[in-house]
Formats: sequence, structure tokens, C-alpha cells
Amino acid sequence: MPRAFSSEVDTGSREENASKRESRARSDPIATGSSKDEALPFFTIGHSNRSLADFVVLLTAAGIDRVVDIRTVPRSRSNPQFNKDTLPEPLAAAGISYEHLADLGGLRGKARDVPASVNGFWSNESFRNYADYALSPQFHASLQHLRDEGHRRRCAIMCSEAVWWRCHRRIVADYLIASGETVVHIMGEGRLEPARLTEGAVVESDGTVVYPATGQLDL
Repeated sequence: MPRAFSSEVDTGSREENASKRESRARSDPIATGSSKDEALPFFTIGHSNRSLADFVVLLTAAGIDRVVDIRTVPRSRSNPQFNKDTLPEPLAAAGISYEHLADLGGLRGKARDVPASVNGFWSNESFRNYADYALSPQFHASLQHLRDEGHRRRCAIMCSEAVWWRCHRRIVADYLIASGETVVHIMGEGRLEPARLTEGAVVESDGTVVYPATGQLDL
């Protein structure tokens, strides 16, 4: 019931919510950068089975201005509050904008033109397929768009998995880190975890990230 969700999270005007986010941002250097001269960090979050109210609390606590949805299928039968057609309105009520970037979505098939050894570090087929897909022009164009957005406002990259290490957003985070960006995982209330490049990742001279089959990672 969308109106119930809206009433739970709409605790003030957009201006009041923006002011609260800015206040939290200034008091939390890991969340937003410790000075005006530093680039804004990127955040990641999984909606999981959270209530919409709890989800918005996590976003506002981190000073988030925009949610970037990187689900290939931006809907959930079990958690319809996070469907693309219902989520933007309650986010907007909290002063947070929404964008869906399908070209950063997961659930990718096998890339026939990428040798298995290039990303053989991943024993999980879904991660290996996504790492292969991340070599494509579509991925890089969408990644650049994400970076451009993140340089203008505090963005949270959203998918459905509760934890980042079981989600393709960890590979998106690797690419951001390889590009010199700071990434922070929102884990829960009062829990922010600085992202680090995946062990086994190799950053090539053009910024491409590959995961050679030198020692597979089990997930």
C-alpha cells in the first residue's frame, strides 16, 4: 500500500529533509568526504526485505540525494515497495531522487568473446558473467554516467541483495575504486563500511578491471 509507506517516511518538508541530510553529512567525514574540496564518495545499498521507512532512514543518515537502481529487473514480488513504479514517489517525499540504470544491471549471460581465463577468478558463474559484461561499451558508458551523477550529488547504488559481497554491485564498486573514486557500503543503521578493491582484481592501464584465474573465489 503505497500511501502507508509514504506516511511513514514523510516526516517533514523536502527542504527540512535536505537540511537534515546536509547536517549529517557535515558531521560524518567517512560518509561524505571530510572537506568541501574532496570528491563526494559513492555509496552502495541493498534493499533486501527492509521496510521502506527503514530504507529511507539509512539513506538520509548517509546524506544521500539520489538512488541509482542497478537492478536489471527493477521490481520485487516479495518487496513491492521497491518496485520502480512505486519507489520514486516516497523517495521524493524524503528529498531523494531516483534513477534506474539498466545497463549496470546484473543477470548477464555468458560472453562468448571473452576467454574464460580473463575473469576466471570468479568461481560463481553470475559474477564471472558480469565481470565479462563489464568489459563492454554499454557498461562503461553507463558507469561514466554514474560517475558524472556522483560528482554532482551523493548517490547510493541500489540492488536487492542485503550484503555487497553477494551482489554484482561489488564489481561496480571495483570499477569506481579503479577510477579513483571512494566507495562506502551502507550495511545497516550506524554501519558504514569503506569499500576496497576485490582481492584478485587487476586494474589495467585503461581502467578496465579483470579478475584472472590465479586463485578462484568461492561465494
